[in-house]
Amino acid sequence: MPEARLEDSGSGLAPAGDGWFVVNVREAQWLTSEGGKMQPSGSECSFESGKAEFTQLGVRLHVLPPGESNGLYHREDKQEDFLVLAGECLLLVEGEERCLRAWDFVHCPPGTEHIFVGAGDGPCVILMVGARAEDWNVLYPVSELAARYGASADEETSDPRRAYAPRFEPSRRGRPSYWDRLPWA
Repeated sequence: MPEARLEDSGSGLAPAGDGWFVVNVREAQWLTSEGGKMQPSGSECSFESGKAEFTQLGVRLHVLPPGESNGLYHREDKQEDFLVLAGECLLLVEGEERCLRAWDFVHCPPGTEHIFVGAGDGPCVILMVGARAEDWNVLYPVSELAARYGASADEETSDPRRAYAPRFEPSRRGRPSYWDRLPWA
């Protein structure tokens, strides 16, 4: 297997093709949703690019400021796992709310409804890992609990574009404004 060439996308390094590679989080490509007119959903480092997507396993770091969710309350038909690396967040899971802090691990078997909301007094860093397959399915249910945090779909749908388009800020290349407060800064 050849080593993938990394190229700078304007917000850090990302693979320009298939192959193995090593990249430091400080130097990797980042996306952010802050600073727009719609609801933000944190910042992320996915370690992949449009030129080299991971086909079997999605891996990313997601950073949430207090009060921001990483998206909408949902359930997928594939396994997902999460590890809080720094800070605090709320896990909304199966209609319950759980406070999480650094080193708390969350396992979501297929079909588990969930979302994360930043909490505490600074950014929360979460390692997110999920299985991938061509037949991926998702459902965004209406949730009274998630609605209290701005993280519920307005109506139940399995279409991500329909669920997110009305109010969430699209991510764009860039590092978050709180970059210097993150563990790797």
